[in-house]
Amino acid sequence: MLFAPDGLILTNAHVVASFARPVATLASGEVLQADVIGRDEDTDLAVLRVSSAEASLPCCTLADSRAIRVGQVAVAIGNPYGFQHTVTSGVVSALGRTLRATSGRLMDDVIQTDAALNPGNSGGPLVNTRGEVIGVNTATILPAQGLCFAIASNTARFVISKLIKDGRIRRSYLGLAGQTVPVPRAIAKANQLAISSGVFVTAVEPDGAATDAGIRDGDVIVAIDDQPITAIDDLHRALDEKRIGVAASIAILRGGARRTITVVPRERA
Repeated sequence: MLFAPDGLILTNAHVVASFARPVATLASGEVLQADVIGRDEDTDLAVLRVSSAEASLPCCTLADSRAIRVGQVAVAIGNPYGFQHTVTSGVVSALGRTLRATSGRLMDDVIQTDAALNPGNSGGPLVNTRGEVIGVNTATILPAQGLCFAIASNTARFVISKLIKDGRIRRSYLGLAGQTVPVPRAIAKANQLAISSGVFVTAVEPDGAATDAGIRDGDVIVAIDDQPITAIDDLHRALDEKRIGVAASIAILRGGARRTITVVPRERA
C-alpha cells in the first residue's frame, strides 16, 4: 500500500524477500519497478519506492493504533489468490497479541481480526470505517477460521522511519543460542531471585560478545541490568538498538550460584 504521495510503499518483508527489484501495480493499472528501501524480518515489514509520471500519488493515512478498540469494525483490502482489490470485513477480535516472525523473534502489539485473509492479502491494509490504516495484514492460522493478524499501524510507523533513515532496524546481539528453562524454586530462593525460569545457554559463538565476556554453555541468564529475563523472548526484547556498544550487567546462574558478568552487546549484522 502507498503511504506517501511521492511513491513510498509499505508491505510485508516476506512478500518481497525473493525479489531484488519487485514490480508494483497501482490501482490505475500502471506497472512500475520498485526499489527496496529496507526490510525488517523481525516485524515482517518492508518499505519500497516507486517513481510514477504522476506528481502526487493517492496514498493511505496511518491511524493511531492506540485508539483501536476490541469489537470495532475492521476492513481488509488485498488480492487474495490473485483476485484484485478484494475487500473483506470483520471486527477487531483482540489487541496486543504476539506472533512469531520467520526470524524467530516475537512480533508484539499484533492486532487479531476475523476479517477474512488469504494468500495474497499479505502487506495489504487493515482499515477502520474512516478508511484509515490501523494495521498491515500479515498472517493467518490455518486451518482455523477467523484467526487473522495484522501488524499495528504504530509499529509500522516506527519501522518505516527507521528503514527510511538506515535501510534496516538496528538491534544488539550477544552471539549465543539459548532456550527457556525452569529455575528450581530452591535455587531461585537461595540466590534471592523472584523468577521461575531463565534462558539456558546452549551455545556461544567464537569471538562473539558473549564469549568475550566469559559466558559459557550451560549458564542460565536470569537478568540484564536488573531487568528479569525469564524467557528467550525477554532476551530478544532487551537487546534493542540502545544496548549496542553499551556495557550491560548480565546475571547468570552457574552451578546453582548467581554470578554477574559484564558484556558489551554488538550490532547484529
